[in-house]
Amino acid sequence: MLTVHAAPLVLPVGAAAVRQGAVAVDGDRIVALGPYDDVVAAHPTARVRQWPGVITPGLRQWHGLWLLTRCYHPDPREADQLGDRPLWGEAFERLAAGMDAPRRAGSVRRGLQQMLRYGTTHLAGRFHDPAVRTAVARSGLTEVSAVGAPGILIGEPSLDPFAEGHDLPGSAHGPLVVGGRADLAVFDVPDEAALCAAGAGTCVATVLGGRLVHRRR
Repeated sequence: MLTVHAAPLVLPVGAAAVRQGAVAVDGDRIVALGPYDDVVAAHPTARVRQWPGVITPGLRQWHGLWLLTRCYHPDPREADQLGDRPLWGEAFERLAAGMDAPRRAGSVRRGLQQMLRYGTTHLAGRFHDPAVRTAVARSGLTEVSAVGAPGILIGEPSLDPFAEGHDLPGSAHGPLVVGGRADLAVFDVPDEAALCAAGAGTCVATVLGGRLVHRRR
């Protein structure tokens, strides 16, 4: 179904920002990008989704391999005991020593779900573990080369791509362009500066290959 995603500001990356902008998506492709009135006039039968804040390209998580294989993402039913943040370091090693395959697979799935909540659409890394590779493929997230990654992770891993990317060009998977794959993220902030300051925790929606895969309730 043809869908128009509209917001007060569209930040394509590599091109000028569009105020009162919109991105039209047909299947898994972007078919139009520009001022809302122009995009809607060109696609009058499209479903329109109005979002707050800004629309950007989906984000790239540089440390996907670490977050999926060296962290444990607790089940909500474990929150009282383990909390709701990824466990890493010694806490992860203690759990991993007695973790069976189903529990490990559950952690990987929850990690991928958490990434979607941060606007992530692309993961850097080589996923050699068959269970992890399968989970990534099923999620729809795109695996990309780690060439150019910031390097070895030092300190606590973060689900927020801005922790390593720092700004939008450094955190986005690439620009939004007509004909490109429809990987978008929406953040409830007024502008790019506010997004970089607040981070990807402000994500309210993630569109992956044209599919709305996360929407904050």
